[in-house]
Amino acid sequence: MNVWPAPAKLNLFLHIVGRRADGYHLLQTVFRFVDYGDSLYFSVREDRAVVLETPLSGVPPEQDLTVRAARLLQQTAGVERGAHIRIEKRLPMGGGLGGGSSDAATTLVALNHLWQAGLSRRQLETLGLQLGADVPVFVHGHAAFAEGVGEVLTDVDLPDAWYLVLVPPVSVPTPAIFAAADLCRDTPVIRSEDWRPGMGHNDMEPVAVRLHPEVGAHLDMLKAYGTPRMSGSGACVFAEFPTEAAAQAAQAALPPGVQGFVARGLTSHPLANVSQ
Repeated sequence: MNVWPAPAKLNLFLHIVGRRADGYHLLQTVFRFVDYGDSLYFSVREDRAVVLETPLSGVPPEQDLTVRAARLLQQTAGVERGAHIRIEKRLPMGGGLGGGSSDAATTLVALNHLWQAGLSRRQLETLGLQLGADVPVFVHGHAAFAEGVGEVLTDVDLPDAWYLVLVPPVSVPTPAIFAAADLCRDTPVIRSEDWRPGMGHNDMEPVAVRLHPEVGAHLDMLKAYGTPRMSGSGACVFAEFPTEAAAQAAQAALPPGVQGFVARGLTSHPLANVSQ
């Protein structure tokens, strides 16, 4: 089985600019991939069984996003084949790095190719939105300014950068952040063409810090290196550095036992050019 990467994403900023009538929050954010993430392995079956060989603790396989992605692709494209799926997990659950969404997107792209299902990237993005608001950008394959619930994407080119990402010992459930009464939901809209690196903030950060003080403590560890940010709804936080050496030096200076990793920012997803 060949390896198919499922990289993490960072939200370089995340504003909540309103709410739809159905309750979904309207966002503006910039998604950037980094060269650290999960690894997925697929082998094709000649029946329609989808077998997840590495189930997550507490998550029934049929509820796993990778299995759901495979089933959705089967149904949409009329595929009569199946797959074995094995995942090497590196990204934490409830970390705000998009691990489950990235796994689902890689599943769509990989099995569309391996099954020769013939769907376009745009069709796969549409399928991805049925699985989660962060899935389309991973299928899209390029760093993007995102609007709507995260599915309206405008490509952006970003300067080279390295990131030190810290992983607090907590899992932040996104629904709890969105349900909070003190969540800011009226940040003014900005135009994608007006955004520049370093602009904006994360509207979810104050709520996450209130609910999980560990998130705030990890942000404090990074404040010596500029303005740290929380990714997504947390819990992971990050700071940006111009070089790998600078990021590694900051990591070496952390208190003992603090979990994290250094990663390079990417403009394109590693699977951006996979043929359909």
